[in-house]
Amino acid sequence: MKNLVIIVFLAALTSCKAQTNTLQFEQGMTSPKANLSQVSWIQGHWKGEAFGGITEEIWSPPLGDSMMFSFKLVSDGKVVFYELGGIRQVDDTLLFQLKHFGNDFKGWEDKDETVDAKLVKIEGNRVYFDQFTFEKISDTEINIYVVIEDKGETEEVTFNYKKQ
Repeated sequence: MKNLVIIVFLAALTSCKAQTNTLQFEQGMTSPKANLSQVSWIQGHWKGEAFGGITEEIWSPPLGDSMMFSFKLVSDGKVVFYELGGIRQVDDTLLFQLKHFGNDFKGWEDKDETVDAKLVKIEGNRVYFDQFTFEKISDTEINIYVVIEDKGETEEVTFNYKKQ
């Protein structure tokens, strides 16, 4: 019986995907005070590889209490999907928001819905939003860590980008 418990425990451990670079905004938490100047290093034209294709993100500098971005995934020479969004200054903190679009620009979320990620903390070279982390490696390289759910399983995906 003891061996069966150990086997089940080990199987559960190996089936879990570690989320070591992202944090979750827990109920009852409050986002810390922050402003866009603390995340302005995200601005730029970035390219990388993920999901078997080429990823591209373009981030604007802070203007009008926000930084906007566009993202696209290209595989086999065709756009798979897009994202549009930004980081907004909301009161005395930051909010990361995005919307997904198919390669035909038809939205995945309902018209008035966005994927919202509250700020958890800013620490050193990392900005932690709920399930999203931006990490500055250097002036020409960043990582973005994202928790993705697919078929009931969650996984932390790393997007490594080089500045263009």
